[in-house]
Amino acid sequence: MRHSVLLCDDDELVAHPLTDWLESQDFQVQYAPDGEQALQKLSETAYDVLVIDLRLPGVDGLAVLQQAIELYPELVVILMTGYASVETAVKAIQLGAADYLTKPFKPIQLSLTIEMALKKKGLADENRSLRRQLEERYCFNSIVGRSEPMRRVFNLIETVAETDSTVLIVGDSGTGKELVAKAIHYSSKRKHRPLVCVNCGAIPEHLMEDELFGHVRGAFTGADRMRQGRFEQADRGTLFLDEIGTMPPHLQVKLLRVLQDRRFQRLGDTETLQVDVRILAATSSDLQSAVRANRFREDLYYRLNVIPIVIPPLRQRVSDIPLLANHFLQKYCSAQGKPPKHLPQTLLQQLMEYDWPGNVREMENCMEHAVTLSGSRALLEAEDFPISVLRRGAVRLAGDIELPETGLSLSDLIARIERGLILMSLERTGGNKKRAAELLGLKRTTLLEKIKKNQIALSD
Repeated sequence: MRHSVLLCDDDELVAHPLTDWLESQDFQVQYAPDGEQALQKLSETAYDVLVIDLRLPGVDGLAVLQQAIELYPELVVILMTGYASVETAVKAIQLGAADYLTKPFKPIQLSLTIEMALKKKGLADENRSLRRQLEERYCFNSIVGRSEPMRRVFNLIETVAETDSTVLIVGDSGTGKELVAKAIHYSSKRKHRPLVCVNCGAIPEHLMEDELFGHVRGAFTGADRMRQGRFEQADRGTLFLDEIGTMPPHLQVKLLRVLQDRRFQRLGDTETLQVDVRILAATSSDLQSAVRANRFREDLYYRLNVIPIVIPPLRQRVSDIPLLANHFLQKYCSAQGKPPKHLPQTLLQQLMEYDWPGNVREMENCMEHAVTLSGSRALLEAEDFPISVLRRGAVRLAGDIELPETGLSLSDLIARIERGLILMSLERTGGNKKRAAELLGLKRTTLLEKIKKNQIALSD
């Protein structure tokens, strides 16, 4: 793609050679001999770059710059001047200029300056686009769930997002604690600053202090350069400490001090650094029990537990399962380049009867598994799902049957129970059909007929 340039200079002996050079470098160039004509051309055409002399008859370069930026905020403006001064340059940059060149200069200097400014603008545009995508992706409205427990979570996220209060996110593994942390950050006034995530449970104890606070050169053997810690990286942003309950006791003391005054020292340093960091922490363990067992400091617990957000396990929000199933179904159809697929009501009912010990993460893996194994079929089938999901759902149903107010289909219920028990017997016997039939009090031939009727896929 050729970039368009508007060149404005009242000195034709300067303008023409520059025009010829830029055109030889594959730029599309238009020429204006003064500020008024430059403004006229800008009102008629949107350019990628404006190259303009500061000293012009009539409307000067700074005035043109100001009006041009008002018309096109993303316009790249390069100023040329034979009267360079710090004041002029600062004013030009403040008004929106990308750079300036002092006359005389070689044409190649101009083309290189334009290319650098366009590259910088491209990176800035890309960063803004990625930032928008992150904000949209992690906005709390994008978290899937309409159940009453999740509505309470959404209300809390919305309430605390605009504050700097410390938040402790509590929930079982796989419930989406990090997603909630990201929703808080990207809905807050700090969203344009870093969100730094640290999984305390994944970092060896002897490396944790260096990870959080960094070190100076020579702090220990192998420390050949200064390293910023996560607190420093998160300055003016948010630090998310996941699985905070795994933090060793001696670091709990140091963390408490940092939370109290936001001051710390790098390893091996005597200088005290101060940071402006919001703390979000998460745990899947019972911190109160850890406090009683002297594994977690009580004062640190209360410092972290300013605003608690408890994420319910999936088994406590069964009404969200259809939403999540269809959300992940669409996600993985799109990711794998497959046309939309459909989940039969009978299978959806079985998913709703499963306990989901792995919560939303297990649900996502289950749906990816089903989309992958379904191949080109538009309708998902039982054989596409992990055997444990449908089997455990059926077993729970068999042991705890309730008659809804709206009634149920007895034949469908019996079919689901039968299928679940057949799957369980095959799993328990390692696929031995004779032994599985004995467990169910059936003849082997009868079991084979039921396997075929239920379309149960058997591994070789």
